[in-house]
Amino acid sequence: MAGYEYVSPEQLAGFDKYKYSAVDTNPLSLYVMHPFWNTIVKVFPTWLAPNLITFSGFLLVVFNFLLMAYFDPDFYASAPGHKHVPDWVWIVVGILNFIAYTLDGVDGKQARRTNSSTPLGELFDHGLDSWSCVYFVVTVYSIFGRGPSGVSVFVLYLLLWVVLFSFILSHWEKYNTGILFLPWGYDISQVTISFVYIVTAIVGVEAWYEPFLFNFLYRDLFTAMIIGCALCVTLPMSLLNFFRSYKNNTLKHNSVYEAMVPFFSPCLLFILSTAWILQSPSDILEIHPRLFYFMVGTAFANITCQLIVCQMSSTRCPTLNWLLVPLFLVVLVVNLGVASYVESILLYTLTAVFTLAHIHYGVRVVSHLEQNWFYLVLVSSRKVAKEKFQKKVAYESSWKNWDSPYKYWIISRYIISDIVSLMSMLQ
Repeated sequence: MAGYEYVSPEQLAGFDKYKYSAVDTNPLSLYVMHPFWNTIVKVFPTWLAPNLITFSGFLLVVFNFLLMAYFDPDFYASAPGHKHVPDWVWIVVGILNFIAYTLDGVDGKQARRTNSSTPLGELFDHGLDSWSCVYFVVTVYSIFGRGPSGVSVFVLYLLLWVVLFSFILSHWEKYNTGILFLPWGYDISQVTISFVYIVTAIVGVEAWYEPFLFNFLYRDLFTAMIIGCALCVTLPMSLLNFFRSYKNNTLKHNSVYEAMVPFFSPCLLFILSTAWILQSPSDILEIHPRLFYFMVGTAFANITCQLIVCQMSSTRCPTLNWLLVPLFLVVLVVNLGVASYVESILLYTLTAVFTLAHIHYGVRVVSHLEQNWFYLVLVSSRKVAKEKFQKKVAYESSWKNWDSPYKYWIISRYIISDIVSLMSMLQ
């Protein structure tokens, strides 16, 4: 596995021909966030790599997840009668969430600003975004938590899947249309939740116990916003974009089966994980909700990354993801009946396997694409240097009757100049 290559030669060839195409029609993004990001990106030095900005934003999201896991490990901290999360934690989480969102919006602008945009950068960005979904949703859950005033862990599990399917829907669009239509819900949710974190620090979690309108609680508003955004905004716009591409005869996949292949693995992941929850002899979701969410989110991220690789390289998406095999075996064993501690061990083991497998996948894909991109730059640079040298040699050949010692000094200067230019292009 250490040397296994996940990217096929066909996909490498597809990446070489890839052209970025995205459409952003969100008014909040166009008229507020993009002008803000255009200002922020000027603060960064030009030597700062865009991928480092992307990774820094991802690490902030992970840090928020871990910080909240420390103060609210079982999602009871916001419930009445329990020790609440300190106010300063909400402020830190709110600020870091907005910074992470800003870095996610700035990285592409930094790439274009420094003329360093590559397919690898886009893959790295969207791949980390797919894993950020679970960190973001689970961290938000701590605002309401479990208990009489909160949301049950199973409802949160369903809401997590609403977010996950909303995310993969955008990349399903691009897989079929060749254009990434950026979802409206992302910008709205990031700005809103960052604000809610700060408000929670000011008014306290007790404020969310009160009804928002009549008997409509804030937890119900939280649930309604996630479902409503998915059903009333994300899904209709995705279907509309797909239909427009169909009418314009620009779909990349003509058959219904090929168009729907990207949904096979996510749907099977949902079925298997839900079956585990419903058939669990120890009620595994109630015992280890955070770990179960993370396991599902990591498997989903791996599935989505494979889809992104395929849609960027214009290759066929795999029908099933191999991570579903160990999950199926675990669900099968659980369904036969196991002790509570054995089921917990299975969950911990499966989560570790998924995490290591996903990290290995990401590292190998990035490494493979980076090597391929470096090879292309090397070949291109050598070709350019060779052409320049040949032109200068042809020019210098007219000096054959000139025996001045300065002739050889000038030729040497040209050769050194070519070498320096080549080295700078490879940096």
